[in-house]
Amino acid sequence: MSDKDAGTPRVFLLRHGETEWTISGRYTGRSDIPLTSGGELQVLNSARVVVGPRKLIDPSRVAHLFVSPRSRAKRTYDLLFEDYQEALEGKSETTEDIREWDYGLYEGLLTAQIREGRKGRALDKERPWNIWVDGCEEGESPAEVTERLDRIIAKIREVQGPHMYGEKGVDVVLIAHGHILRAFAKRWIGFELSMRLPMMLEPGAVGVLSYEHHKVDEPALLLGVNMGSSQ
Repeated sequence: MSDKDAGTPRVFLLRHGETEWTISGRYTGRSDIPLTSGGELQVLNSARVVVGPRKLIDPSRVAHLFVSPRSRAKRTYDLLFEDYQEALEGKSETTEDIREWDYGLYEGLLTAQIREGRKGRALDKERPWNIWVDGCEEGESPAEVTERLDRIIAKIREVQGPHMYGEKGVDVVLIAHGHILRAFAKRWIGFELSMRLPMMLEPGAVGVLSYEHHKVDEPALLLGVNMGSSQ
């Protein structure tokens, strides 16, 4: 962040490491698929680079963590913060509000299979299926996903709002899944989920959100982070 924004609270989006279904591209929502050995290594490599005193995610400045209840997310939390359990004691919340999108009928399928199935049910006659617009049959709609993500955002801003100049360490960490974290980023900046905002978040990777001008009502995507500086 620039000097003028130093100390502004941040929200870190951490996607769990890869699973067998991540590798194959299958939609993985409620299925409790474990990390692969490669997925665990992804998370450990990220932890070495970004987690620790005076690093990007300094556990001493973390006020709260929201963790998906799926085992792949909880295992990612354990790997990321295995050396900082004491510093984070009482700050971690496992919540359904940050679980992956409920894919309903599409659980375990590939995008091509979903679109072919919908075609067979006489859907999508004018355009291809788009989860951000159409949601999932027997799963969640964009409105339902928005409702639960907005609850988390409200909690975060209540925690961070009084400390916009770094008076207190109030960084927040979310450990969850690819679709839901991208949905969260959209809602963070006030976008409807149907609005086009192409984003990528690799397994085991970290994204960063913050605010402009030290103002809680000016949320922003933090596109670049100076890894050599500290708050």
